[in-house]
Amino acid sequence: MLESNKLFSKVFLWMFIGLAITFGIGYYVSINANMLYNVFSEYYIFLVIAELVVVIWLSARIRKMKPMTAKILFCLYSLITGLTFSSIFVVYEITSIVYVFGITSLIFLIFALIGYFTKIDLTKIGVYLFMILFGVIICSIINMFVGSETFDLGITIVCLIVFIVYVAYDIQVIKRNLYLIEEEDNLAIYGALQLYLDFINIFLRLLQLFGRNND
Repeated sequence: MLESNKLFSKVFLWMFIGLAITFGIGYYVSINANMLYNVFSEYYIFLVIAELVVVIWLSARIRKMKPMTAKILFCLYSLITGLTFSSIFVVYEITSIVYVFGITSLIFLIFALIGYFTKIDLTKIGVYLFMILFGVIICSIINMFVGSETFDLGITIVCLIVFIVYVAYDIQVIKRNLYLIEEEDNLAIYGALQLYLDFINIFLRLLQLFGRNND
């Protein structure tokens, strides 16, 4: 039986590694004009497809993978995300990005603690969170044709709330999976991936709301 504290130490370590890879690669690409041009003019669609393939494969097969394979795929996903992430360093001021990153970290910490210590069973709301998120995706597609800034703002706020709640939800799911996944490293990567996705999505929504554009 795995110890909860030991598991979460690994989860947050791998989450930090993933975020470091994403932001590091993103910044590096943003300051290299040729690389930035190639990413968005020639390879962007392929990177997006690769991103989806890797995250779906990793999520679906995590229980049966060798630990090293899971770690490599997680790092690969973080790297690919970093390539597509590089645009934020061009669009937004670096001080604004750092500021929003700090706010995201604080919000993440608060809701991670809530998820860890609360006695309320948050796993029951998973289906509702998914339904809301699915509705947000549909609304976003519709708004691509409507082009309403007010509608877009509403979508961003709802999406932000959903992923904030997902942090607490995913923390509880990880605790429950202590008894469902035998391989500790695989469970750590599974948890790191879920929390990494929550963090990235909260960060992007906050950046949309509060980020300062480069002149």
